[in-house]
Amino acid sequence: MEIRTDFLILGSGIAGLSFAIESAKLGTVAIVTKKESFESNTNYAQGGIAAVYDTLDRFEYHIEDTLTCGAGLCNEEVVRLVVTEGPERIEQLIRWGVEFTKAKDGDTVTYDLGREGGHSMRRVLHAKDLTGREIERALNQKAALDPNIHTYENHVAIDLILASAMGDKHAGQDKVLGAYVFDVVNNEVHTFRAKFILLSTGGAGKVYMITTNPDIATGDGIAMAYRAGAQIANMEFIQFHPTCLYHPAAKTFLISEAVRGEGGILKLKSGATFMEKYHPMKSLAPRDVVAKAIDTELKKTGDEFVLLDVTHKGSEFIRNRFPNIYETCLSFGIDISKEPIPVVPSAHYTCGGVSVNASGETNIGRLFACGEVSCTGLHGANRLASNSLLEAVVFSHRAFLKIADQFGNITDDTTPIPAWDPRGATESDESIVVSHNWEEIRSCMWNYVGIVRSDKRLARAERRIDMIIREIDEYYRNFIITRDILELRNIAVVAKLIVTCAKSRKESRGLHYNIDYPERNDALWQNDTVVCKGMRI
Repeated sequence: MEIRTDFLILGSGIAGLSFAIESAKLGTVAIVTKKESFESNTNYAQGGIAAVYDTLDRFEYHIEDTLTCGAGLCNEEVVRLVVTEGPERIEQLIRWGVEFTKAKDGDTVTYDLGREGGHSMRRVLHAKDLTGREIERALNQKAALDPNIHTYENHVAIDLILASAMGDKHAGQDKVLGAYVFDVVNNEVHTFRAKFILLSTGGAGKVYMITTNPDIATGDGIAMAYRAGAQIANMEFIQFHPTCLYHPAAKTFLISEAVRGEGGILKLKSGATFMEKYHPMKSLAPRDVVAKAIDTELKKTGDEFVLLDVTHKGSEFIRNRFPNIYETCLSFGIDISKEPIPVVPSAHYTCGGVSVNASGETNIGRLFACGEVSCTGLHGANRLASNSLLEAVVFSHRAFLKIADQFGNITDDTTPIPAWDPRGATESDESIVVSHNWEEIRSCMWNYVGIVRSDKRLARAERRIDMIIREIDEYYRNFIITRDILELRNIAVVAKLIVTCAKSRKESRGLHYNIDYPERNDALWQNDTVVCKGMRI
């Protein structure tokens, strides 16, 4: 079946939904999402969204904090535009129904601003400790009321459709025509044709064995864009969140950065503090510093976890400020108002991604990317806490403005697009191959391409992933597609991109630490790592 729409949005997080709401003013919108519409990385964002709201704060302070955290790789022009345009975009979220937590200061009611690692001021708007869920609620509710927006749940994009692949050999920039999409429920592949496509598929945390990300975070947009010829940048910079709950039944529950922002102190199991050895901001240091410090201390002691102690803040404050964290930890037998929280670092955020300009445009015509799937230049070598939701709303709006300027001059493309061809594929009874390769990739990435890397570890990871990619390619060609094989195919591509970028950067900077090159080298490496199809990876 061919489905025609003006805008095709892959992903239903804050970037995709905010773009959809604005784009619906111009034409029809199709949102393709892997699960239910509320299931996204945004939904799991606990901390909040950073912006200058306090009268004592300044744009320059927020800009400087972002640049410092980004370790010399941020695009200062992009940082400036995101920070200065941020408050207006937050006001738009509020108009759309997002309810941020407020606080009373005498007779004045203001937003309750939190502080997180790397921030010099309180500037994080939040909805208790469920900010992402509140944003998703409001945006989904608003999108559902718009007759121009149609959401396709339980649909998985397979690949982008390019004009060049359809025989359109015109000179100049290639352009995207649509995407093949797998309908999981009905086991069918549909052709979506659109004037413009927005990738907002989120990050790739599931490439790693331990991650705070939901199951959907398999790097689909990055892998699809790479296969289509888009430029991919800075994939070596994977942010490991320092504090994921350590409990055998908890899987990957995040303990928000805001806990440290409100005074939480990191300690060893012995009760001794240690962050003073690594950074003057101690437990409030940027995430890369804290994650590496914890990793170092665990290797020294042989312990499985460190402790995050917030008991000194008092039970009432903790239950009011962190109700979700409090209740979740309590369900695992940990009363955080009386005992410290066992925590470990966990893969959390992809700072690299599909390379875009200041309007969210990729190097492929009519293909845009926003949110964690993209690399805008905001985060550099390490993302400042709570800048991700801010980036998503600013860039989705900038993408909308860019498209709005040209939308009236765009006509429907009539290039014939053939229906999906299964190429004689058959059913497979070897699902164990998929699950085994999935676990092997994630284990390999965790062991060899984690917080601390070396040339030897990276070479070992590359050999293993190359072998797995060959197996997956053969499996993909010979058997009927399933959601599992599509996601496995994508995490394999993303894993290889991470390893390739990490191997090429012969220094340590931000989130990339290689023990063979322990120093930062601005003379040679103060630049983005860019790869694209056709280059040897």
